[in-house]
Amino acid sequence: MIKTVFLDLDDTIFDFHRAERDALTETFVHFGIEGGEDTLTRYSEINKLHWKKLERGELTREGVLYGRFKMLFEEFKIDCDAVSVQKYYENALGKYHYFMDGAQELLESICTDYDLYIASNGTASVQDSRIRDAKIAKYFKDIFVSQRIGYEKPREEFFLECFKRIPNFQRESAIIIGDSLSSDIQGGKNAGIKTCLFNPKKINYDSDITADYELHSLKMIPELLKSI
Repeated sequence: MIKTVFLDLDDTIFDFHRAERDALTETFVHFGIEGGEDTLTRYSEINKLHWKKLERGELTREGVLYGRFKMLFEEFKIDCDAVSVQKYYENALGKYHYFMDGAQELLESICTDYDLYIASNGTASVQDSRIRDAKIAKYFKDIFVSQRIGYEKPREEFFLECFKRIPNFQRESAIIIGDSLSSDIQGGKNAGIKTCLFNPKKINYDSDITADYELHSLKMIPELLKSI
C-alpha cells in the first residue's frame, strides 16, 4: 500500500517548457538579443544537455546555469554577458507557472489520502517563487529541492536525505512520479522505491532505464496509487 508520494515539479506538475519560453523571451527582449525560434529551440536543447551533465556529476550547478548561456551565445555569435543574462532569466522564470493538464485536480484529489512531497532538481529561488504563486505548498508535507538538500537526483544521497526528514518513512510504501527516466526513475531505483514515469507524449524511449509503472495522463494517478 502506498503512503508516501514524491512528485517531480517541472513537466510533471508545472509546464516548464511554456514557462521557459516566456521567461527567455522576456530576457532576450530586455538585453536586446535577437531571440527567434531557432535561438529559443537551441537554448532548450543546450539547457537539457547541461542538466543531464549535472545529473551525471559532470558539471556543477553553476556550470549549468551560466554555461548554457555561454554556449548559446558562442554558437549564435551573441555579444552578451552570460552571468548577467542568467541572473535576469532566473528572476523572470520565477514569475511564470503554468499547470500541466489535470495537475491542480490531481493534487486536490490525493493530498488527503497520501503524504505528498515535491522532489525537484530545479533552482531553489525559482521553485520557491512558482510554488508560492501557484499556491500549492498546502498540498505537500515538505518540499525537497536539490540545491538545498545538497545532492541532485538521481543520486541515492538526495533521496536518503529526504527519507531522514520524513517521520516513520518506509521505502516499501513510497513511490516517485516524474517525467525523467534519468533523474526521477533512475533516482527512485537507486533509492529502492517504486517508480512511475509520467509520459504524456507517449515517447518510446530507447533506454535501459525502465519504470515500474508508466502513465500518460495525470488523471490516471489516483487509480494507480489505489491499485498498488
